[in-house]
Amino acid sequence: MNKRTIVTLPGDGIGRAVLDAALQVLDAAGFEANYVHADIGWEFWKHEGNPLPQRTIDLLKEYKTGLFGAITSKPKDAAAAELDSKLNGRGLIYSSPIVKLRQLFNLDICIRPCKTYKGNPLNFIRRGTHNQIEEPEINVVIFRQNTEGLYSGVEWSDPPDTILQAFQTHPKFMANYRDVPKSDLSISTRIFTKNATRRILHAAFSHARQYGYRSVTVCEKPNVIRETSGMMYKMAMEMQKEEFPEIELWNTNIDAQIMWLTKNPENYGVIVAGNMFGDIVSDGFAGLIGGLGFACSANLGKDVAVFEPTHGSAPKYADYPVSIVNPIAMITSSVMMLEHLGETVIAGRISEAISKVIEEGKVRTYDMLKMTGNPDVIKQGAASTEEMTRAIIEKL
Repeated sequence: MNKRTIVTLPGDGIGRAVLDAALQVLDAAGFEANYVHADIGWEFWKHEGNPLPQRTIDLLKEYKTGLFGAITSKPKDAAAAELDSKLNGRGLIYSSPIVKLRQLFNLDICIRPCKTYKGNPLNFIRRGTHNQIEEPEINVVIFRQNTEGLYSGVEWSDPPDTILQAFQTHPKFMANYRDVPKSDLSISTRIFTKNATRRILHAAFSHARQYGYRSVTVCEKPNVIRETSGMMYKMAMEMQKEEFPEIELWNTNIDAQIMWLTKNPENYGVIVAGNMFGDIVSDGFAGLIGGLGFACSANLGKDVAVFEPTHGSAPKYADYPVSIVNPIAMITSSVMMLEHLGETVIAGRISEAISKVIEEGKVRTYDMLKMTGNPDVIKQGAASTEEMTRAIIEKL
């Protein structure tokens, strides 16, 4: 049988180190694939004016599956300041390449599992009855609508007259912004469509049914954002009643949900939200299982899928003589890729190896030892990226 071809997109900062770790583990676990490198990230923005070159898009079109490391994104003015001088004056505006990938390939289903590992010193703990220390077991999967909402990029500063005139037809706009000069206005839109909302809701309910979760929670703000959040919750109620009656439907406001993270996180199963609120709540739950060093994700479309850790590029760590960053989020993202490709046996072996290393506790990266990240943590007993990778491979 022909080997699969996986597009590898290391990106910026620590992306290369963690992606290399994941590839070592995949190879050791017996996953046979060809890997093709693809250019993406800040260097290509600076020197080509495009952080997502067409050649990279073409590779994903051809091979359909990508493993992505990390990306650096900076505000508009800071990004423009770093452009090569030969590109000045061309009207180039930086936009996040991972956001562009999601929209270009309609990677509208984002899945972010947050599950505690036994023995992880970073697991959330609380005080319970009679002042006893409790460590609740968290097993939450966040389904985030990935292409719409506040991340759709439909926004303006000093909006054109036609846009301003459209907004002026709304009575609340006129009540609050009638006398605001156009040059003082910045407008970002939050757009939900029924088709995309239906897809993310169905993915969430289907996951709950397949893996035995008793509830799906819509985490939005329908009491204030009545049209978009309200539409999602209304559609969820209809879908639950018609297609998934055995699964409980819960409704939480995003602000209250963040408060409840440290009150009863073990009560939640599958959570579904729009783009911004899904981003927020997934990072919140990631904090309860050890932080972004353990936070993996999948971006799924009908044809293309890209798998990535949710941490950033952490550029300050990228130039250390020995890489100190935790590779587990990237490795578990590759496990999600294996599951997507139907390689469930290999995926299970890697997951078990990770669990054993964490529970055993002999090898811990600086974050697991609650150290401040700097080059000296290795001398203080923290495992390097390579040492953690080798420990996982040995458990295989």
